[in-house]
Amino acid sequence: MTGKLREIEKKFEEIEASYNDPSVVSDIAEMQRLGKARSDLLPIVTAIREYDVAKAELAGAEEMLEDPEMREMAQGEIEVLKAKIVALEGTLKSMLVPKDPNDDKSVIMEIRPAAGGDEAALFAAELFRMYTRYAERRKWKYKVLDHQEMGIGGLSKVVFTIDQQGAYSQLKHERGVHRVQRVPATESSGRIHTSTVTVAVLPEVEEVDVEIKNDDLEVSTFCSSSAGGQHMQKNETAIRIIHKPSGIVVTCQDERSQTQNKLKAMTVLRAKIYEAEQERLDSVRAADRKGQVGSGDRSEKIRTYNFPQSRITDHRIGLSMHNTVTFMDGDMQEMLDALIQEEQARKLSASESAA
Repeated sequence: MTGKLREIEKKFEEIEASYNDPSVVSDIAEMQRLGKARSDLLPIVTAIREYDVAKAELAGAEEMLEDPEMREMAQGEIEVLKAKIVALEGTLKSMLVPKDPNDDKSVIMEIRPAAGGDEAALFAAELFRMYTRYAERRKWKYKVLDHQEMGIGGLSKVVFTIDQQGAYSQLKHERGVHRVQRVPATESSGRIHTSTVTVAVLPEVEEVDVEIKNDDLEVSTFCSSSAGGQHMQKNETAIRIIHKPSGIVVTCQDERSQTQNKLKAMTVLRAKIYEAEQERLDSVRAADRKGQVGSGDRSEKIRTYNFPQSRITDHRIGLSMHNTVTFMDGDMQEMLDALIQEEQARKLSASESAA
C-alpha cells in the first residue's frame, strides 16, 4: 500500500507544480483537467499526510519511553496514536479502491413491464413513482423522455433522466428484474400473483464519450400518441432513431417539437451505445459475472416486493426490509447504502487479493 500512496502523492505534487508552467496556465481546457484531477486526489493526499504525521509522532513518543519521567505520558500518547494510525490505514485502503468512472454522472432510467400483463404494467408505474419520489426527497431534478401508458394507470414503457452529479453511483444497482408478489385489484379470489418489471440504469454520457456517425442512423418521425394509441396531434413531432450497426432503437415523443425530441432521443441513444460497449468490454475481462452486485444482467431477479408480508428483499445481499409503504414512496436510501457498501467491500477484497 505504501508504494501506491507515494505514487499518488507524487502525482499530486506534479499537478500543483504544473500550475507554474505558463503553457499550462494559458490553456483553459488543460487547467480544467488539472483542476479536476487535483480535486479528485486532494482527499486521499490529505489523509496520506495526516497518516505520515501520526507515524512520525508515534516514533517520537516511542523514543520518549527511554526517559523514566516521560514514560507514563508517552505510553498514553502511543495508545492514542496507534488507534489513529489503524483508523487512517482503513480509510486509505477504502480510498484506494478503484472508482467506477461513471459514478459522478447523471442517470437515465428505463422501466418496462415483463411478465404479468396489466399487473406488471401497474407495478412499472409504481416503480417509476418510487424513483421519482426518491429524487424529490433528495431534491434532484428529473425529466421524462418517453412515457407510454397501458391499461388503467399502467405503463408499457417509461424513460427518464435524473440530472444530478453522482446519481448513477446511487442508482446503478437498481438495474435488473424486480419481482412483485401481491393480490391484484382485479383478482376476485384473493390469489397472490407474481409479476416482473425490468429496470435499466444508464450513465448519461456526453457526445465526446461516444462517437456516432450520421450515416449509421435511420431517423423517422411519427405522430405522438396518448394512452390507447390515439394520436394527440397531427404534426409528426415524435422521433424514432435506429442505430444500424447495433440495432438499438430509441423513441421520444414527450416534447412538442421534432428538434427537442431528437435531442432527447440522441441522449438516450448515446447512453445505450456506451452501455453496450462497456458490457462487451466487461464480458471480455470477466466471463463469469454471476453474483456481482450491479452486474447489469437484466435476466436475473434482483429484488422481490412481497406486499402481503410488507417485505422487500434484495437477493444479491440477502437484505430484507419491512417497510413496503415508505419504500415505495422513495424511502430507499438504507437499501441503496447497503448495496454500495457491499460493492466497496467486494472491490476492497479484490484489491487486497491482487496486491
